[in-house]
Amino acid sequence: MTALHELQPQALWQWFEQICAIPHPSKHEQALSQFIQAWAKDKQLALVEDKVGNLIIRKPATPGMENRKPVVLQAHLDMVPQKNADKVHDFETDPIRAYVDGDWVTADGTTLGADNGIGMASALAVLGADDIKHGPLEVLLTIDEEAGMTGAFGLEAGMLNAEILINTDSEQEGEIYMGCAGGVDAQITVPMAWQAPEPSNSAFSLSLSGLKGGHSGVNIHLGRGNANKLLARFLFEHGDELALELTDFSGGSLRNAIPREASVGFMLPPENVARLHALVTQFQAMVRAELAIADPEPLLSLKEIPAPQQVMSEEAQNTLIDLLHACPNGVMRMSDDVPGVTETSLNVGVISTDKEAVNILCLIRSLIDSGRSEVEGILTALTNLAGAEVEFSGAYPGWKPDTASPVMAIVRDTYQDIYHKEPVIMVIHAGLECGLFKLPYPDMDMVSIGPTIRYPHGPDEMVNITTVGQYWQLLLAVLERIPEKD
Repeated sequence: MTALHELQPQALWQWFEQICAIPHPSKHEQALSQFIQAWAKDKQLALVEDKVGNLIIRKPATPGMENRKPVVLQAHLDMVPQKNADKVHDFETDPIRAYVDGDWVTADGTTLGADNGIGMASALAVLGADDIKHGPLEVLLTIDEEAGMTGAFGLEAGMLNAEILINTDSEQEGEIYMGCAGGVDAQITVPMAWQAPEPSNSAFSLSLSGLKGGHSGVNIHLGRGNANKLLARFLFEHGDELALELTDFSGGSLRNAIPREASVGFMLPPENVARLHALVTQFQAMVRAELAIADPEPLLSLKEIPAPQQVMSEEAQNTLIDLLHACPNGVMRMSDDVPGVTETSLNVGVISTDKEAVNILCLIRSLIDSGRSEVEGILTALTNLAGAEVEFSGAYPGWKPDTASPVMAIVRDTYQDIYHKEPVIMVIHAGLECGLFKLPYPDMDMVSIGPTIRYPHGPDEMVNITTVGQYWQLLLAVLERIPEKD
């Protein structure tokens, strides 16, 4: 079996193999950060760790390139921690088991962390090289991009010297990104009241698994199943008929990942158990038919469980089911300005039940502020009608496209010169950090590039080896073509 460090470009893949070996899920990037800091000090590179934990590493220009415009290569330190339900893995202590599968690198039942580990590896490989031509160079590695963009929010004016920023967090070779969506988190709280269950009722857990999931921005337009919404639909359609008494609802694990799995606990009269089994089989067949192309393998599983001490009151249960079923999800509007790109979306990402409430965590994304505000209004109106509450937090701006960007033109022309074809200039429906960087650095010229990554934010994540080489070749050529200072 081919080892990662044997792949080309070797310096990049050696770094990525090292990154996989050090656990670095969102909010737990300290071990990887410390390793990189020790390496930078050993290489005698100038290093700054800012007050929120971002790393800025500086390298002087190579001989003859001292008068070029300074550039910052940017990536984020953290990765999304997602795994299959049957996979035993602790993201805070266990390394990622990455392996080569044909022309792809993937992981054993977990997210790979190519998002944004490949970009991080490329930046560190440039820092460590003696044979790459570049002007004054900075590398910015931010924390917590996947779970709140804490690092990007905390980056202060004056920390960077560069005039140009190359973000390495894009996920399609041949596409150059010059804009991205903004977003905001929405937490819906449905108050809970509890009562004693009917003593003679039987208790079951209904679980949904087998969905593809994926990135709630990049993949939202593909029509994949949302486990939370599908289970809510089952309850809405059959809860009354079966006389269900809910005990809990849980689903998803990240607000920026399409939920692949969800489960609901309930009790029902023994005489309805046979009908329950029949309806579960019928519902699974219907969903598989509806999602035959986008998400063909949803699996519903029933399991008898010990009888709980309490169930939701009828009013609280009805409110929860109605709200979940009515809550919008997926693409809200496609862009008129950028054909084929989602303008506004909503992901019903995480549902959890506690003693006081059922909490529903959603992520709204939009290329335009008015689109984001419209969905905020929809959720506010819906929760008002339901007697629930919604709180919005963590809003971050989009990155407004600049068609006159000089660095975008350099990347476009360089790509065409190398590969003799036009790259696609794109706006991405995802939360790249560039929008936040524009706040302290409004005049910085920005572009985003990367290799082809499939199924980010899910355990099927994989990165294409050939495109990593193409991305690397493009990056080095662009660094060599950065113009002189004005």
